[in-house]
Amino acid sequence: MNVKYPRLLELNSRIWIKRFGKNATLADVPDSQIDFWKSIGYNYIWLMGVWNNNKKVIDEYCFEPDLIKSYTDALKDWHKDDVIGSPYSIDKYEINNLLGTKKDLLDFKKRLNDAGIFLVLDFVCNHFSAKSSLIWTNKEIFLPADEYIFKNDPYTFYPSPANDNEYLAHGRDPLFPPWKDTVQINFYEPAARKFLTNILLDLTELCDGVRCDMAMLPLNNIFFNTWIGVLKKYGYERPEKEFWEEAISMVKSKRDDFVFIAETYWDLEWQLQKLGFDFTYDKRLTDRLVAGDVNSIRDHFQAEEEYQNKSVRFLENHDEDRAIIKLGRERSLAAAVIMSTIPGVAFYFDGQCDGKKIKLPVQLGREPEEKQDEKIKEFYRNLFNITKAKIFRMGKWQLLETIPVSASDKSNENLLAWEWRHEDEIRIVVVNYNSSTARCRLKFDISSIQDEVVLKDLMNNNIYKRSLHEISEKGLFVELKSFNSHIFQVS
Repeated sequence: MNVKYPRLLELNSRIWIKRFGKNATLADVPDSQIDFWKSIGYNYIWLMGVWNNNKKVIDEYCFEPDLIKSYTDALKDWHKDDVIGSPYSIDKYEINNLLGTKKDLLDFKKRLNDAGIFLVLDFVCNHFSAKSSLIWTNKEIFLPADEYIFKNDPYTFYPSPANDNEYLAHGRDPLFPPWKDTVQINFYEPAARKFLTNILLDLTELCDGVRCDMAMLPLNNIFFNTWIGVLKKYGYERPEKEFWEEAISMVKSKRDDFVFIAETYWDLEWQLQKLGFDFTYDKRLTDRLVAGDVNSIRDHFQAEEEYQNKSVRFLENHDEDRAIIKLGRERSLAAAVIMSTIPGVAFYFDGQCDGKKIKLPVQLGREPEEKQDEKIKEFYRNLFNITKAKIFRMGKWQLLETIPVSASDKSNENLLAWEWRHEDEIRIVVVNYNSSTARCRLKFDISSIQDEVVLKDLMNNNIYKRSLHEISEKGLFVELKSFNSHIFQVS
């Protein structure tokens, strides 16, 4: 794919597919849908939740009080049949029959590829379903325990469903309680690493890339600190290399254009990039946009160019609250301009561009009806039409200084500004990320034989004419109302 800064759409596939009919499969997705994605500039489509999850864990683990509350908050009239289990409690890597067959998936991929779009699927590296059929056939890949360990921590460990005399660990993040509908993979076991690598090698035939769930958990130090007691008791030795270094290298040797995207936190993004990930989540930017501290957002953009280029910028996804809820309507649109006009992957979640407000738990198989917000839809259509231009996908980005207009006016600190350049084109982006009107001056290089510079504001369809001398000497004067933006085409 010859796009340096791609645009990605996440779809909750088990929900999304029903919009084409009650029993629709990927074969029923019309070409017009793919044509639409192409027309607005999507480069990657991530079908979240395509793999067959294990239904045997639903009754036991999917009706805990906190989950029931989340179901009621999202879908007032939900009933038991709506709970179809987490897509991250995978039985094994076979397509869920709600989406069709393996052939349907391959045909869908081909149609996407013919339109110049890559297909991304989930790779849940840390765990499988707590009752995965693999426990019967490949028990060596899972983290074992004994009766003593189980009795001392029955919330983290559980009796193996395949053998009453054996015990296993639930998958977990060390900062939170375990995911009780999952079983933990043992990354200190060579057989487990080989098993997962072979899955990835097989996936190169089914998709063009993977979004790797909680990709920091297999790191040797993280895994050791999470499971130190079990690892020491069973005498497991620390592997010489990181799992990702070995696995990504093997997959890239088979298919060098296969894309690895890491969901990661805890400031481990750079480490995972160095291990071979093409892109890593930029959750810190999301948090800073929510906090609203403009100086911290500006500081974030001082990071190294290579790091920025491999960052996945997002406002929402299936784990996050909806942008319009956590940011508010106007600030969410200003944040959308920011994350859509900086280097890296611009990542959008299904419903974000329609102004949806309800966060749907991943265990639910039915979504509530929500009225679409036509003004938000129009805003995103305009933004996408502007930012699908080659200059934003292939150009050179640079942060600009927002210069105060006077010694007493500090409102420039609430403005963010940068430029894009490609061949002979220039775009200037300015965003007021504050609830008050702000002003600044901007200096940027422009070569012209005439003193008059034409600035076409693509966001607001206005044209301004300014003096080249003024821009060079004092800087372009900019004034923006709260949470408003300019995207200037300079000529």
